[in-house]
Amino acid sequence: MSEPVTIRDIEGAERLMGIAYGAAERQQMLDNLEGQIESARARRAVTLGNDEPMASRFDPRLPGFAMPADGPAPRLPAQAGPLPADDEDIAFSPVTALAGWIASGALSSRRLTEIYLDRIARLGPLLECYAMVTPEIARAEADAADALTRAGINLGPLHGIPYGLKDLFDTKDVVTGWGAEPFRDRVPAADATIVTRLRAAGAVLLGKTTVGALAYNDIWYGGQTRNPWNLNEGSSGSSAGSASATAAGLCAFAIGTETLGSITSPSQRCGTTGLRPTFGRVSRAGGMALCWSLDKVGPICRAVEDTAFVLAALNGFDARDRGSIAAPFGFDRDASIAGLRLGYLPDAFGEGANAVDHAALEAARRLGVEVVPVGLPDLPYGALMNILYAEAAAAFEGLTLGDLDDTLTWQDDGAWPNTFRKARFLSAVDHVQLDRLRYRVMRALDGLFGEVDTLIGPFMTGPMLIASNFTGHPCLHLRAGFLESGSRSLASLGAGKLTTGTADDAGRTFTVPQGISLWGRLFEEGPILALGMALEKELGVAARRPTFAR
Repeated sequence: MSEPVTIRDIEGAERLMGIAYGAAERQQMLDNLEGQIESARARRAVTLGNDEPMASRFDPRLPGFAMPADGPAPRLPAQAGPLPADDEDIAFSPVTALAGWIASGALSSRRLTEIYLDRIARLGPLLECYAMVTPEIARAEADAADALTRAGINLGPLHGIPYGLKDLFDTKDVVTGWGAEPFRDRVPAADATIVTRLRAAGAVLLGKTTVGALAYNDIWYGGQTRNPWNLNEGSSGSSAGSASATAAGLCAFAIGTETLGSITSPSQRCGTTGLRPTFGRVSRAGGMALCWSLDKVGPICRAVEDTAFVLAALNGFDARDRGSIAAPFGFDRDASIAGLRLGYLPDAFGEGANAVDHAALEAARRLGVEVVPVGLPDLPYGALMNILYAEAAAAFEGLTLGDLDDTLTWQDDGAWPNTFRKARFLSAVDHVQLDRLRYRVMRALDGLFGEVDTLIGPFMTGPMLIASNFTGHPCLHLRAGFLESGSRSLASLGAGKLTTGTADDAGRTFTVPQGISLWGRLFEEGPILALGMALEKELGVAARRPTFAR
């Protein structure tokens, strides 16, 4: 039986909550706190599975929202060009070219699959970017795609295209370990919805790309996933392996997830193109839940246009996901960007922004779109992080209460174990108020996108990384240039804020990619894709390959 609550206990709790009561108020609580505590204990006695969602659900749509009209399905260019003689050139080719060669018979899916499997065998151990390679599945799916091609059947732009799947998504009879020691032997009995959809689109599963343990960072039970531009540093996360493998030409594309930067951050580090779709557009059924009101699924590619083809295959309502929203997706590669109104937050291009960020803004001006400064209300956007902490701690409560969090490799102050423990002291009343603040932020971004069609800005400076993740707006992050940088440290949630790693200026520097972000209106990925394609062409840096420098 526990010791009775004392005045000193209440005073200590007040300090943890950042509040202060009077002596008489504390005294009044003494006799009726126990029932509240016992209710909490009774609830903790009920084991809840990761696949059991919250009863409440987040919907990014404000009153009066009108879903955009359907558009044309993404279509391949008329000509893919000649097939390269060199396997490496084939491996780094965009999905648009690979799909054209497969459709024409110039390239078989089996040959392309063998090219990637060979590269994974040679380079994968350096990068630690695959948690599980599935060569038997890959070869069988490639042969099936080739049989359909010979029969005159093509399933679409992803027909026969090999990809890597973030190891958060269930694959029947294949280990799906979530990057975390307690789950490393977990074998699901069924496929996630997106696995089924990609198979129906003809895509070929190469294997499971690494994920930072429980969708955070790049450290997993098998090691640390590396940035192919600098093997001395991690690839960032949590879609660590998806970005690393795509950047290094170890797959044609990969699937990532984002709760707060897990597609965009590794894309920034590894120089890939990541598309975080609108919340609710892509099903999460069969995927590990970290934060039910925040988790999103999207593609990581080497070219902007490729992300449109992958998103088209993933898009669609799924009743198995309580957050799923039925929404059309269309993209016209020839659509004009003339008349687009592009906004930017001046403060985001101030302290913390670099030369590549400013050059990307100037490149956007050269495209002929209208570029205008905009603003957002002065709100504590960073405070919304406590919603993430609370949901993530709830999703993995069993690890905290059962001391299994000690088995995770990463134990720094900003790592999950400490973050989950601290979250037990968050106030439920504050949580409700944070949800109301979130609604105000939704209205703020809705107002911003009433002024402009798209927004451009650096990945980390300014409020948009946090704000847009909590409002559910889509984001496209693409390579914009290169910087000289020392090896960077891990991202961290320490001290109640997000940092994405600092560079070691004392040692050797490396040429590493730097990206820029484009944000768009809810369920309107088309304009940011069209602008992204034009910006990608204007910047002219997407084709450069990593050197695997040490």
